[in-house]
Amino acid sequence: MRRAALKMALAGFRLTRCLGRLSGLSAQGFRGAKMSTMGETPRCATVEQFEEAKSKLSSLKKDPGNDAKLRIYALFKQATRGPCDAPKPGMLDFINKAKWDAWNSLGSLAQEEARQRYCDLIGSLAAAEEGGSPARVAGAATAATAATAGGYDCLLVDTRDNITTVTFNRPAKKNAITTQMYEEIIEALGRAARDPSVITVFTGAGDYYCSGNDLSNFTKIPEGGVEQMAKAGGELLRTYVKAFIDFPKPLVALVNGPAVGIPVTVLGMFDLVYASESATFHTPFTQLGQSPEGCSSYTFPRIMGYGKANEMLLFNKKLTAAQACELGLVTRVFPDRSFHGETRRLLESYAKLPPDSLALSKRLIRSGEKERLHAVNDAEVERLMERWTSEECFNAVMSFFQTKAKL
Repeated sequence: MRRAALKMALAGFRLTRCLGRLSGLSAQGFRGAKMSTMGETPRCATVEQFEEAKSKLSSLKKDPGNDAKLRIYALFKQATRGPCDAPKPGMLDFINKAKWDAWNSLGSLAQEEARQRYCDLIGSLAAAEEGGSPARVAGAATAATAATAGGYDCLLVDTRDNITTVTFNRPAKKNAITTQMYEEIIEALGRAARDPSVITVFTGAGDYYCSGNDLSNFTKIPEGGVEQMAKAGGELLRTYVKAFIDFPKPLVALVNGPAVGIPVTVLGMFDLVYASESATFHTPFTQLGQSPEGCSSYTFPRIMGYGKANEMLLFNKKLTAAQACELGLVTRVFPDRSFHGETRRLLESYAKLPPDSLALSKRLIRSGEKERLHAVNDAEVERLMERWTSEECFNAVMSFFQTKAKL
């Protein structure tokens, strides 16, 4: 086992370098989850305050940096036009592509909230500029940009109209989940369970819903070796899935694009799954020498039958949104262009229903299987920890990266 651990550690070093070349991914360490103010009623800037912020922007003397300028552009478009409805620029149109990505990453954020965040961002930049230090201006831009994400680095969390929306917010990385992002999602679920909202919604920024695990999670081998890494990863996964099992309010997924791995497997614990036409659902576990998680080894056969579940979980079949809807994994499919608008109208109508009635009804529907789900989660985590330390898993992951490197 020591020999295997050493081999895995060396391979991890090589993989980290490979990942850097392939996609700019970097290994992530454990970090404490950040607190948000999502339980508070969002402030809304007036039209006059918005106009004043526009005037302040034109009077700024120092360049706040490209990140802040993209954020300013995105918030302005969201505040004045709503969710991104412009056609996506071509890959070689770098400037317009960056602007489109920034706007599109705001998803269904309300125009009123975008207006407030725009005013907050411009106000921070103007206040810092009065201090005179270029470093202070840059620092204010970074802090204000982070504040528009609701206090999280990897998520956007927004509460309005009795709906808490959690948006996976790493569009440049197809919303791949890092260790830090796992912890932030756990924290966001905990706070959403306690806030005054009626329903909680998950969606993704950009073209993807979520591409699953950021594989850089597996390339940083700690001093304790592969076994310690597997144990830590297993406990984090156990806590993550438990947060979905125990969530007390109606939980809705707005799958706006491709979904891979863990964001697919936990869908069995959502109360509604709405998908855009371009969404796909893929669980390539055996391709990577791994095994199912997210309670999917129990929920998928119950939802779609053993044969269809086996095609996904054993033989890596990717489903279109229409196929997933036919099998019962998805509740309803919407056209891409009207996806955000149509689903928002539905959610706002649901959020007007009596909250206690919704929560108690969900408890009745789910109570019979809750204990079973916890047992399945434990069993899946134990199996995965074993898989992660196996030669077969190591060889499968190495084969995956070698294939990617040749593309």
